[in-house]
Amino acid sequence: MNILMVLTSHDQLGDTGKKTGFWLEEFAAPYYALQEAGAKLTVVSPNGGQPPLDPKSDEPDSQTDATRRFKQDADAQAVLANTGKLSDVKVADFDAVFYPGGHGPLWDLAEDPHSIALIEQMIAAGKPVAAVCHAPGVLRHVKALDGTPLVRGKQVTGFTNTEEDAVGLTAIVPFLVEDMLKQNGGVYSKLGDWQPYAVTDGLLVTGQNPASSEAAAQALLKLLA
Repeated sequence: MNILMVLTSHDQLGDTGKKTGFWLEEFAAPYYALQEAGAKLTVVSPNGGQPPLDPKSDEPDSQTDATRRFKQDADAQAVLANTGKLSDVKVADFDAVFYPGGHGPLWDLAEDPHSIALIEQMIAAGKPVAAVCHAPGVLRHVKALDGTPLVRGKQVTGFTNTEEDAVGLTAIVPFLVEDMLKQNGGVYSKLGDWQPYAVTDGLLVTGQNPASSEAAAQALLKLLA
């Protein structure tokens, strides 16, 4: 099975002067879970090349078994350093797509026409789409075949308002993932802050936070089985 992973190219945290990007755990945990299940992985980003890493996800208290493994894995680091371009992706080449989060996707992937078209075409082709933490934000403008928001009437989750508040970025982000999913008609649910939680509805898998990365990857594999 061929699985596409789509990462952000956005590295500015609003106008704070601070850096953002993708969250390391949300890439590393699914990367290894999918790879170990026999998937061939292709990693892309809007700009191609090395995507920006959220520096907070590289701090000691954010490390997990998967991130520690990644730091020792020259092959995985090389894959990450040389991502392809999202605009070059052909839906026919892939069986599923996984979007890791971090705050970056709220700025670029949520508004990216190539990303929006990719998700719409994957779903139309009967291929599953997974997104974790802030990455459900990429569904903001995605439509179902009937022109309604893709998440309308679907069971979904994503980074909670209380989690965003806890990291002090409620006033900085362009939109709140929880609010957007509800506004688009999603049937939003969550567990307590920082608890692992992933939801599947049809071809769509969403995970609540970094701790949900592995669960979202396993849920995607279940759909592909």
